[in-house]
Amino acid sequence: MTETIQYDNKIVRNFAWATVVFGIVGMLVGVIIACQLFAPGFLNSEISTFGRLRPLHTNAIIFAFVGNGIFMGVYYSLQRLCKCRMISDSLSKLHFWLWQAIIVSAAITLPLGITSGKEYAELEWPIDIAITVVWVIFGINMMGTIFKRREKHLYVAIWFYIATFVTVAVLHIVNSLCIPVSFTKSYSIYAGTQDALVQWWYGHNAVAFFLTTPYLGLMYYFLPKAANRPVYSYRLSIIHFWALVFVYIWAGPHHLLYTSLPDWAQSLGMVFSLMLIAPSWGGMLNGLLTLRGAWDKVKTDPCLKFMVVAITAYGMATFEGPMMSIKSVNSLSHYTDWTVAHTHVAGLGWNGFMTFALLYWIIPKIYKTPLASLRLANFHFWLGMIGIVFWVVPMYISGVTQGLMWKEFTPEGFLAYPDFLETVKQIIPMYVLRAFGGVLYLSGALVMVVNLVATARNSSGVEDDTAVVQSGVNEGKERLAVGFMYKHRILEGKAFLFTILTTVAILIGGLVEILPMYLISSNVPTITSVKPYTPLELIGRKIYIREGCSTCHSQMIRPFRSEVVRYGEYSKAGEFVYDHPFLWGSKRIGPDLHRIGSRNPSDLWHFMHLKDPTSTSPGSIMPAYESLLHNEVDYDEIQATIEVMKRLGVPYTKETIKNAKQLYTAQADEIVKSLTSQSVDTSYDKEIIALIAYLKRLGTDISVANAVSDTEGGK
Repeated sequence: MTETIQYDNKIVRNFAWATVVFGIVGMLVGVIIACQLFAPGFLNSEISTFGRLRPLHTNAIIFAFVGNGIFMGVYYSLQRLCKCRMISDSLSKLHFWLWQAIIVSAAITLPLGITSGKEYAELEWPIDIAITVVWVIFGINMMGTIFKRREKHLYVAIWFYIATFVTVAVLHIVNSLCIPVSFTKSYSIYAGTQDALVQWWYGHNAVAFFLTTPYLGLMYYFLPKAANRPVYSYRLSIIHFWALVFVYIWAGPHHLLYTSLPDWAQSLGMVFSLMLIAPSWGGMLNGLLTLRGAWDKVKTDPCLKFMVVAITAYGMATFEGPMMSIKSVNSLSHYTDWTVAHTHVAGLGWNGFMTFALLYWIIPKIYKTPLASLRLANFHFWLGMIGIVFWVVPMYISGVTQGLMWKEFTPEGFLAYPDFLETVKQIIPMYVLRAFGGVLYLSGALVMVVNLVATARNSSGVEDDTAVVQSGVNEGKERLAVGFMYKHRILEGKAFLFTILTTVAILIGGLVEILPMYLISSNVPTITSVKPYTPLELIGRKIYIREGCSTCHSQMIRPFRSEVVRYGEYSKAGEFVYDHPFLWGSKRIGPDLHRIGSRNPSDLWHFMHLKDPTSTSPGSIMPAYESLLHNEVDYDEIQATIEVMKRLGVPYTKETIKNAKQLYTAQADEIVKSLTSQSVDTSYDKEIIALIAYLKRLGTDISVANAVSDTEGGK
């Protein structure tokens, strides 16, 4: 018997247009912050500084552009792979509207400085809870559809969809655990080195399981459809999937090489990162070899052109990433623009071009009309390609230049470029070229918008697709399979067991890396001289987080001669035990600040530097923070913040909590007196005073003499 079903195309349409709209917004913000790196006054205001807009850009691209693109592709392909409509139209609509509400809330809160300070996870706790709810709604809808499917065997694309749902849920919940101070502010339950490990376990695997695995699933569905060719190798797809989901989860520590993370964790991350080359390239080759015999079609089909470049960019990025996890390479590349170039090969090439390909394939299908203009689509392709080249090549040049200049010594043994600003001035032309590349890439996306809108206008609208399928479960034709392929074929018919095994595979690596950091105290040795922040310093740290200072400045001096000479004693794990969250950073657009307090800049220097950076550092590309001179501190939050820190394990006494405001005022008055004596008119309740206090504190808890940990016998 057969029955007629209708696939829900309207939900696909909604996610498709959301992808288009938020893609343009995210790219536009990217162009703005790219311009701010060589013109810091460009569109600069309290809510539009680089530190506030950069997380808006990353969140818009990752969760709005790519996120909506994922849902567009999944909702289209899953129904056809399962031969059934989604289990609930209401859940589909709820998922769509709540996801857009989350995106809008991010667009409002991040420029206002409402942020957790954790990279790629900046959204505050109410939004994190909303994300969890929406992800559960998506999961119920997706897994429910899989369980009621009419095809017995799960196609390879569905394997990757399942891994995405399970792993992102685990990553988001574990990394987002915090204690709120207010509706708009919370602090991570993890501190220092432990927080760094959890954050980059999350951060790296957000790339793996939000920006990679779902797009691999989409590749396995849409590439064969567009090329009208079967996937090259079923065996390779099995190896690709299981090796990737097991190995990827271990690689996070390669973001923390030469830091205060224990050596065993760093080495573990490096080894598994190198192992990632095999499954990653297995997937790339499986995709490209699917096009055997279809290369003539690639020449004329813009959709396939975008896919070929996307898969090639995936291969480039997944080769370069493991190479950058080798310690000798990482010592040069980390904190430089090399890392930025690497991430944008993946972002612009893999995610961006694959999303464009899906839009060019799906929009004509659901509107049931040909693409309005192949010529415009090809024009978009070449604008995007040239844009990528102008974006990443200058950043590779910039990154290598930075790394070499930071490390260079004169024959006499002195730093060749002791002033960090000298290295910044050298790469400003590269920032100009990068912005030009961004403009080209954005222009190509705008051309796509014109093309897709014209395509939609040529149609009478979107109607649900109708399909005639067999009633019950379609067993399908069994392939000739032996050994593990035969066993895997059996597993493909058991969706629940498949999901459980996938969950086990992704949990092993995280547990092995994270649990020892909490169960073995020697991994984070304590230092007696390290004390909690004073109330004034704690509020200053909050302002530092709000302004996104860690997007440009690191607080981690690595044990290299060049860094110790430039910045001071290398950083110790025990110095960060009261840091909720950690602020080691991932990029140095400005110098490292971990020992800025030990270098003793005066109160006046800090004040003038924040008011007008060029007054103390001619040629600086840091934006001015004049608003700090006028904004007043929220006194009601001082005591509440210390109480939360106490709950997190920071050893504040009852007296400190009770007298928090008085302690705040007393320390602030000292800074105000110093500034007043130098003809600066300010008062103790201004935010700039708190930030100055925090900066003066950094790196002053230890000296070379007392840097030995308690567990090593020091005092």
